[in-house]
Amino acid sequence: MAPEPLSVVVTTFNSVDTLDACLRSVAWADELVVLDSGSTDATLAIAAHYHASVHTQPFAGYSAQKQAAIDLASHRWVLLLDSDESLPAGAATLLRQALASPVHAGYQLWRREWQFWRWQSPRTRLNHYVRLFDRQRARMSGHEVHESVQVDGPIGVLDIIIDHYGEPDIAGRVVKANRYSSLQLADLDQRAVPCLRLRMVAYPMVAFARYYLLRGHWRAGWAGFIAARIHAFYAFLKYAKLYEARRREADRAEPDQ
Repeated sequence: MAPEPLSVVVTTFNSVDTLDACLRSVAWADELVVLDSGSTDATLAIAAHYHASVHTQPFAGYSAQKQAAIDLASHRWVLLLDSDESLPAGAATLLRQALASPVHAGYQLWRREWQFWRWQSPRTRLNHYVRLFDRQRARMSGHEVHESVQVDGPIGVLDIIIDHYGEPDIAGRVVKANRYSSLQLADLDQRAVPCLRLRMVAYPMVAFARYYLLRGHWRAGWAGFIAARIHAFYAFLKYAKLYEARRREADRAEPDQ
């Protein structure tokens, strides 16, 4: 049986450093869809080189932008990639096998992280995300950050490891932590988050221990230690910024003396 046709969907913005590897790894797909949010570098030229269907719109937020890209796909089955991700050799065979007779509404793929100057240790725990899915039974979650594909139906797992290059240096990782913690305010503010002062004190230590020890990033040496420290700093920032926002709101609510 012929596999279901596949649309690969990628959102981009000034992605010249990583987009070539991303699109080259999926050049075999039936359709490549690129939704760009105003790149000023050679991103669009790279997309055109791979004969991608290129669209542009202002950045609408991570979740909304990805959903807009998914909606542009011509085929029912979609593989969603970030522009700084790529698939390994052999992934095409496994994806086509899964699409020959899909028994799930979506499939999780594993992902390994580039940590500044090296890959995470192969003995650390890999993250996994739904990236291959039937778009008629799936939607983006709507979160400002850490958005995910929500699938209406059973989810399987494919033995494919995505390479994620992310931020190539410490400065970039810190900038991202600052940006993401600000964006996450909207998500945090929609739910009751008690004991903010205690969370500011305790949660960064918990986040560090979980990332560095339980997930095994200590095996990556100093790269793993630095990544864990920045992860803990991010955990601190998101609660500190929420505390600051609530203090300001309380100050505005107080009547003038």
